[in-house]
Amino acid sequence: MNEYKKILKFARPHQKYIYGSLFFNILYSVFQIASLGTILPVLGMLFGTIKPEKYETVPTYSGDILDFFTYLKEYSNYYVQSLVTDYGSLKVLAWLCIITAFTFLLRNVFRYLGSYLLINYRVGVTKDLRGAMYRKILSLPVSFFTDSRKGDMMSRMSNDVGDVEGNILGSLVELINAPFMLISTLVTLFFLSTEMTLFSLLVLPVMGTMIALIGKSLKKDSHEAQNEMGTIFSIVDETLKSSKVIKIFNAEKIMDNRFMQSMQRWISSSIRLGRKKELASPMSEFLGSITFLIIAWYGGKQIIVEQSISPADFLVFLGIFFQILPPMKSLSASISNVQKGEASLQRVLEILDADVKIEEVADPVSITTLQNNIEFKDIGFYYDKDNLILKNFNLTIPKGKTVALVGQSGSGKTTIANLLARFYDVSEGEILIDGVSIKHLKLDEYRKLLGMVTQESVLFNDSVYNNILMGKPDATKEEVIEAAKVANADIFITQLPNGYDTNIGDDGGKLSGGQKQRVSIARAVLKNPPIMILDEATSALDTESEKFVQDALEKMMANRTSLIIAHRLSTIQKADWIVVMEKGDIVEQGSHQELIAHRGVYHKLVELQNFD
Repeated sequence: MNEYKKILKFARPHQKYIYGSLFFNILYSVFQIASLGTILPVLGMLFGTIKPEKYETVPTYSGDILDFFTYLKEYSNYYVQSLVTDYGSLKVLAWLCIITAFTFLLRNVFRYLGSYLLINYRVGVTKDLRGAMYRKILSLPVSFFTDSRKGDMMSRMSNDVGDVEGNILGSLVELINAPFMLISTLVTLFFLSTEMTLFSLLVLPVMGTMIALIGKSLKKDSHEAQNEMGTIFSIVDETLKSSKVIKIFNAEKIMDNRFMQSMQRWISSSIRLGRKKELASPMSEFLGSITFLIIAWYGGKQIIVEQSISPADFLVFLGIFFQILPPMKSLSASISNVQKGEASLQRVLEILDADVKIEEVADPVSITTLQNNIEFKDIGFYYDKDNLILKNFNLTIPKGKTVALVGQSGSGKTTIANLLARFYDVSEGEILIDGVSIKHLKLDEYRKLLGMVTQESVLFNDSVYNNILMGKPDATKEEVIEAAKVANADIFITQLPNGYDTNIGDDGGKLSGGQKQRVSIARAVLKNPPIMILDEATSALDTESEKFVQDALEKMMANRTSLIIAHRLSTIQKADWIVVMEKGDIVEQGSHQELIAHRGVYHKLVELQNFD
């Protein structure tokens, strides 16, 4: 029930459409009964049950509420008979047919208006739901995505939200409207014939029970199918991003087998789901025909043997009774759809309810710049107790100084950068900015102090200009160009087909590796932050470009506090302090000259690279 409360909050801004749709659906229900009621006098005239000698006097109402419908029927027959006497049977019959047709027209107009408003409601809620999911994805920490498949996330955004819209949101109005239709129809039937109504209702619970049993099993199969579709999306995503590797290693067969195995599991779940879903309709139709035959037999007995109901009343009874079946089927289908949609709803809510581990304290401290230093104090970090990444890490970076982290892969260098950017929170110890833990700082203000260039260039399917502008959205064009010049990117950008307005494709695919990295550096330069994090920032550059960019970075870092992670030790020789790491520990630290003179780990690394 809590799941539905959560999803219903998205319906509140669009509740005017719900109320409007319910209003017109109620009118549709009323006119559905009325349209059949107007046929009664027509049938009475055709079957000869409305006779002049039978309605010579005006019927009187006893005052008993149970006799009201009988009085209403008798009075309408008297009124029709009086019209027949005055105007003739054919003219009255023609007018009754016109009135009946008009009530059918109004009925369907109200039905259309109810569906028309429901479209606005469903589309509006779906928009808000997808928007909420996207904003939640933006707010989730980096750690969340290390454990999640991208394809599965896309499946939840597309297929699962679509299922929530089609199966749950689309069924909400029916769940309210169908009971109203059932109640109004049943009341009318009891007025027509209490005995026949009670007899006719005996078989309906059987139909409802059978369909409910089918609907109950839909949820499990739907959940399996949606999970497998997420896996399929993930395989497609990996294939699109790894096409070169797949082709060079002739791995097409391996990937095809993975895809087809996942597809086969999805097909099996979908077939089971489809079979059970399709079983509901023929079953209800069969039980409906059995109901009709039983009622026809019982009604014939009432007409022929007991003569307790007229043929005209019986035909109207049948017409109104079988108006129960559409809302009954609609109600059963809605319940089945809701059960089927529960699986998708749970997958959507898993994202919306995901724990945002990187969160602010109740009263965070405001920050505008770095005054003194950055301090890593007794830092420990691990994903679990058996997977220790850092332990007892201590380091102070004074304002305006450049500190470089070096060491073999897996030594924890990039983890330090991620912790400083607060992509993750430390497991032990704390990171202090001017003596204040970064956990106590306003996160958005703190990140405004940071600039980052990573080893893997992250660019967006947009123009070069807009990719650089992301560093400072309110920057002028002159500032963007100047940042590009500092990053040695202006030279190649001006030679592109549309210059700075050239679209660089998905993930910057139209640019070379070195060009992508220089655009990333230009973006960081434009932001002009007091703290700069460079995680292998020059690793994708050729020798000539590296020299230009390295000179630019050195000028940029002259007045900034910088943390550099580098494998190419030639790029960090001018750093104020170099920290050598192994397996999460600091094994050496000092200036380049000091570490060379020490002839320890750093000296060996330099010799190895010089040898290479």
